[in-house]
Amino acid sequence: LQLVAFLLSVLGWILTGTCNYLPDWKNLNLDLNVLELWTMGLWQTCIVQDVGGTQCKDFDSFLDLPLEFRISRILVSTSNGLGLLSLVISSLGLDCLRMEDTQQKLKKQLLLLGSILLWTTGVLALVPVSWVAHTIIQEFWDEDIPEIVPRWEIGDALFSGWFGGFFIILGASLL
Repeated sequence: LQLVAFLLSVLGWILTGTCNYLPDWKNLNLDLNVLELWTMGLWQTCIVQDVGGTQCKDFDSFLDLPLEFRISRILVSTSNGLGLLSLVISSLGLDCLRMEDTQQKLKKQLLLLGSILLWTTGVLALVPVSWVAHTIIQEFWDEDIPEIVPRWEIGDALFSGWFGGFFIILGASLL
C-alpha cells in the first residue's frame, strides 16, 4: 500500500511539473482567415496555426501577467520544489527499505512528515489551477462582454494540474 501511495504521489508530482511548463493554461480559438489557436501559459504565450506552425514568446515582464498567473507561477513552482523534497523524505520512511529495528520510530516520523508535506504540495498545486479555471469561467459567461468577442477557454495544462494535485493528495492520504 505504501509503495502504491508513493508511486501515485510521484505520478502526481510529474503531472504538476508538466502543468507548470505547458503553455496552454488558457486557449483562445480564432477562426479568422486561418485557424489559429492562441494559448497562454505561466511562462509563455503561443500561436498555433492549423498549417503546422507554432510561434511561442516568453513574457517580457512578470508584472505584465494577470494577477492569477503571477500568483500561480509562485504557488506551482513552490509545489514542485516542495514535492521533490517531500518525495525524498517519504521514500526514506517506506517499509520496503530495510533498517535496524531501533530506527523504526524514525522511519514512521519521516513517513508522517513526508505525507504532510505531500498533502501541502497537492493543495499548492490545486489552488492556482482552480483559481485560473474559475477566472476563465467567470469571464466566459460574463454578460457584459458582447457575444461576438472571442473568449478564453480552459486549457489542457489545468487538467494536468488537477489530476496531479489529486494524485498527490490521494498518495499522501494513503501514506
